[in-house]
Amino acid sequence: KLARVVDFFELGTNDLVQYVLAVDRGNDKVADWFRSLHPAVLDSLSRTIKAADGEIVFGTDLSLPCRPHRLKAHLLAVRLFQDQLPVVVLAYGRILRGTGSYLRLAFTPFLIAILPITFLIVQLDRYFGWMPLRPAQTFLLEARVEDRAAENEVELQLPPQLVSSAPAVHIPRDKEIVWRLVAQREGQYDIYIAAAGQTVSKQVVVSPGLARISPVRLRGKFWERMFTSGEPALAENSPIQSIAITYPPRAINFAWMEWNWIVLFFVVSLIAGFIFKSVLGIQV
Repeated sequence: KLARVVDFFELGTNDLVQYVLAVDRGNDKVADWFRSLHPAVLDSLSRTIKAADGEIVFGTDLSLPCRPHRLKAHLLAVRLFQDQLPVVVLAYGRILRGTGSYLRLAFTPFLIAILPITFLIVQLDRYFGWMPLRPAQTFLLEARVEDRAAENEVELQLPPQLVSSAPAVHIPRDKEIVWRLVAQREGQYDIYIAAAGQTVSKQVVVSPGLARISPVRLRGKFWERMFTSGEPALAENSPIQSIAITYPPRAINFAWMEWNWIVLFFVVSLIAGFIFKSVLGIQV
């Protein structure tokens, strides 16, 4: 009968355990018998939930569904007892604690999932963030050297399917050398750059379809490599600091606009979340 006239039930599980098991958790002599997962406690919870017949939201003392209702109660106390300073101060303190607790409960699952989600997004960005080169498309190859002395010793070695369409351009201020190249046919090729007796390589992908792209190869810089490079790191003693290919960024046409796939992913995820929240009756 109560389930038909109230919005939610809050189960005081701490007191429930003490009543069911006749245990006082404040008494050191019997505190070890305070067991929240005792079969008698679980049976009591099951009977109570079954009695509500799925018509109501349940929460324990520390559960997320009850937090908004507690905050509303404290706000009501502020309004009803606004002329009683101790009550108002106490209510505000409980509001602050309740808000912090609510945010902790709400964001804990998100914080747990953020690492695998970030790893997944980084891997997907290898495919959806950049477009492979097309045959006959001009692109730039940029190499940054350790010092200016090595800049004049750099030598570019190309496979037969790639040709240079202009002389190399040196940028002394940035210690960079830039080549303009053209891919003649589809495939995956390795470009080699020799300097100071060492040779390093960079992969180039020429394809009309979806392919895994690594726009840059770096020396060191572990965290930057995690997010921007899909190739092994250059040797620490290499005179080459980085090698980059100017792949065109991929844009997805959706709703009469061009989107970066990550932005589109989050927008669609938010919309889907609100839709399924209403359909499934999820309360936060």
